[in-house]
Amino acid sequence: MRHFLRPLAAPVTYSRWLHLLIPAAVFSVWMFIAIDTPWVPMPFVFAVPAGLLPSIRLMEGVQAQLLLTPGERGRAGPSISAAPAGTWADRWRTVAWLEVRLLLTAAAGFATVWLPTTTFDLISVAAGADPGVNWLTDFVGVRWLCALLAPLPILILLGWVILCGEVATAAARGLLGPSPTERLTTLEERTEQLLERNRIARELHDSIGHALTIAVMQAGAARTAGNAEFTARALAAIEETGRTALEDLERVLSVLRESPDLPVGARPTLVEADRLLDSARGSGVKMDVEMTGPLDLVPGPVSREGYRILQESLTNVLRHAGAVPVRVRIAVAQERLELEVTNPLEASSRGPGSGSGLRGVRERAALLGGRARTGPHEGEWIVSAILPLDHIR
Repeated sequence: MRHFLRPLAAPVTYSRWLHLLIPAAVFSVWMFIAIDTPWVPMPFVFAVPAGLLPSIRLMEGVQAQLLLTPGERGRAGPSISAAPAGTWADRWRTVAWLEVRLLLTAAAGFATVWLPTTTFDLISVAAGADPGVNWLTDFVGVRWLCALLAPLPILILLGWVILCGEVATAAARGLLGPSPTERLTTLEERTEQLLERNRIARELHDSIGHALTIAVMQAGAARTAGNAEFTARALAAIEETGRTALEDLERVLSVLRESPDLPVGARPTLVEADRLLDSARGSGVKMDVEMTGPLDLVPGPVSREGYRILQESLTNVLRHAGAVPVRVRIAVAQERLELEVTNPLEASSRGPGSGSGLRGVRERAALLGGRARTGPHEGEWIVSAILPLDHIR
């Protein structure tokens, strides 16, 4: 009993009922005016050319979303699509949906009119009135039975409405649901969103992690140096690093806020690599830098990802090896960008890390069709990346 009463308390039951009765105004013309003529099936005939119009699928989809599945409205990946027909398969599915909807409208509309009328007739007979239909004449002698049977048509109507609503919803999901092309498009959009989230996570990790590592190194060196001039330089370096980190953080937060004022090109590129190198030198790292080739001609996506790879490589050195000699080589030649950061492995007491930062280096390179290698080699820790330029251009 509870299972039957639960749908009666759900608003969606009555919104589905309304959806079934919307075409009844047109359908009733053929049912009650031309019921004995060949024109009765004309609504079903007209549904064929109407369903072949792309806009009809959009109209039916929006209506079905609002009335059949209102709980899915506005959510990602609804089971009923609200878009014009893009293929002939979608158009014929729309035709099939219109035919099914007309059948369900006829069934629900007839029950909505006939069953309450039957209840009214039963109540009238129970009250002593003459029966208005022939089949009620047998109940004249037992009018009390009409009073008992009066609620039955209403209960049948409610059950019939629930059943027709469920059938209509299932049919709409099957015939107005996303096509394979729409599902693929939705999947691609979700994939792009996940890639964007991963990129933002890498931006935060590389930028803020680098800044905090520099600040910790500078603060530790200033504390142990006991030299006022060195401490002043360290504080100035911490201030500059913190300011740069705040700028990077604002860039990432602007992406999260979907700010239209910040283009992708606002992110730092390898042309600004001196800022990273100077920051590392300020932490006591001895830098051996070799740059060859026109860095300013490197395509934006490659240059931006190369900057982040260099940033993570230097952060990894400072975090796990300390102030050790570092060799940096950046070369643009033969349609590719080569980047390599090397430091002595024996100088570290813990060994370079291999967590999300280095994994991010490999992911950045892979997304651009390149490759990256991180790990020990002949007593040194090497981060090496090769990023192609030809297909990016």
